[in-house]
Amino acid sequence: MQTFQKPSEGELKQKLTRMQFEVTQHAATEPAFRNEFYDNHKPGIYVDIISGQPLFSSLDKFDSGCGWPSFSRALLDKEVVERNDQSLGMVRTEVRSRTADSHLGHVFNDGPAPTGLRYCINSASLRFVPLEEMEKAGYGSYLEPFIKAGLYKPKDAKDAKDVEPAKH
Repeated sequence: MQTFQKPSEGELKQKLTRMQFEVTQHAATEPAFRNEFYDNHKPGIYVDIISGQPLFSSLDKFDSGCGWPSFSRALLDKEVVERNDQSLGMVRTEVRSRTADSHLGHVFNDGPAPTGLRYCINSASLRFVPLEEMEKAGYGSYLEPFIKAGLYKPKDAKDAKDVEPAKH
């Protein structure tokens, strides 16, 4: 990807919905069970709504019952940054995207094996890239886990060799 420069606040207000802006820029929280991806079960990846950087995979998504998309791990550890959050009279771990500094949500230690983590993420901070569109959208290097899971078949054997495995 090219070098990313975060748009100005004015540009973000024009590009994003009010909810997307409030969540990503002011650490707001969207309503549980009334957001775009909490019950999305399609294969693909979730990218930062602002930078387009890959954040999470549907292969790591699970239904935690909390009403927000939940993932057991980040797709790229280096792209998801953790910060101490003592707002609302609680001690939590906030997660933000490194490239765009977008507020994503929080991570908790009550997730499934093998990580034991639950990344509870606001849909408003994400854009979903369906599996069938990943290569065309420039995310072909993240197809390998979907190939191994039998969810994606390269057009020919040569394509399978050209797909680089995603790094976790």
